[in-house]
Amino acid sequence: MAKIKPSKGAPYARILGVGGYRPTRVVPNEVILETIDSSDEWIRSRSGIETRHWASPEETVAAMSIEASGKAIADAGIDASQIGAVVVSTVSHFSQTPAVATEIADKLGTEKAAAFDISAGCAGFGYGLTLAKGMIVEGSAEYVLVIGVERLSDLTDLEDRATAFLFGDGAGAVVVGPSQEPAIGPTVWGSEGDKATTIKQTVPWDRFRIGDVSELPLDSKGNVKFPAITQEGQAVFRWAVFEMAKVAQQALDAAGISADDLDVFIPHQANVRIIDSMVKTLKLPEHVTVARDIRTTGNTSAASIPLAMERLLATGEAKSGDTALVIGFGAGLVYAATVVTLP
Repeated sequence: MAKIKPSKGAPYARILGVGGYRPTRVVPNEVILETIDSSDEWIRSRSGIETRHWASPEETVAAMSIEASGKAIADAGIDASQIGAVVVSTVSHFSQTPAVATEIADKLGTEKAAAFDISAGCAGFGYGLTLAKGMIVEGSAEYVLVIGVERLSDLTDLEDRATAFLFGDGAGAVVVGPSQEPAIGPTVWGSEGDKATTIKQTVPWDRFRIGDVSELPLDSKGNVKFPAITQEGQAVFRWAVFEMAKVAQQALDAAGISADDLDVFIPHQANVRIIDSMVKTLKLPEHVTVARDIRTTGNTSAASIPLAMERLLATGEAKSGDTALVIGFGAGLVYAATVVTLP
């Protein structure tokens, strides 16, 4: 019987560069209040959001990804031709096939890189990062581009008081490459499908087939609503606050460090109250920098962690070599947490 030659990759993997793109249009809470009965004070107190970015028709999922990826590749100090795989996490690319990753890989100038999309909601960046680490250590790619990108303004019901103010658009990207020392810790990830209905799309796409539009939701003018993201706010809040703090602690334990060893905490930017509650539950020391990018970016799902990471490094609130805990959680319900060394 023939023996298969073992794969030979790098000993470890690390994030080498990060880039972000936020659409040019900034949308304040006042715009949201045109379609829901609420107030700026209520939105800020419930979510911490003051503004968010919404994409123009030209700022497509692919276009935003290419902008963010170009910055990440330059930050990593490599050429796009060295990218061996492109992993894109998104739920807002509306073409079922081909994967938007293939378009991005081509336009960036990679040399026939493997390219595929994943759908893991707000945990998607963590899922992609874990896949990238595996590819590099296994040896199937030397450098992997991981992108989190969303145009959630396309999936927002502006008449839904519970979600109209939450979502924003944008793209964040990182280049993951070889390392001689551990720089991406073990991932603690999983799913709780019994809670799937707490965050979901209002109606599936196939309900829009000709002759099958019965019972579709209508807007205030009687028009059929486009599918949107809806959620059970209180159920999601309780799950995120109590269960995800446990997952975050498990990621610290798996990496062999304590909260005192952390420099930075970058949670999914879902809600400031969730972030603050997790900080309290984890008993993070005051010296730990906490990402609160949601205030001006909104909830960008898969893009939120790399966008927050990019901003912290750009503003100097975090620095290269810092130890950061990252955790994403959302629709599925799914989650992923790990400890990384910042590029």
